[in-house]
Amino acid sequence: MEEKNDIREITAGQFFPAIVKMRTEKWRLVQICATSVEGGCEMSYSFCKDYEMRTYRFTAYGDEEVASITQIYPCAFLQENEAKELFGVNITHIKPDYKDKLYRIEEETPFKEKE
Repeated sequence: MEEKNDIREITAGQFFPAIVKMRTEKWRLVQICATSVEGGCEMSYSFCKDYEMRTYRFTAYGDEEVASITQIYPCAFLQENEAKELFGVNITHIKPDYKDKLYRIEEETPFKEKE
């Protein structure tokens, strides 16, 4: 059986419709990864179904809003709170939103690219 890993670059505007489609096709969320890039944060959302893995990747620039997917994938709340708190990604409507209190850290958004 062949395993597949598919990484798809999308725009922030294409993100939410793509996630809704993944849910309707019964893909399960396996990870959300954030990493600082010039001018923003690269977000990667990975899903699995059978022996396939698909990752949607886009860059959230500056304070650009990223819609939470917790209403579709409730398990996303920890990883979204982490991306928001550590990388400064402006993820809106996380349920529950820990309001930057997930970690006990001294520095605000320690992994966000500094100007």
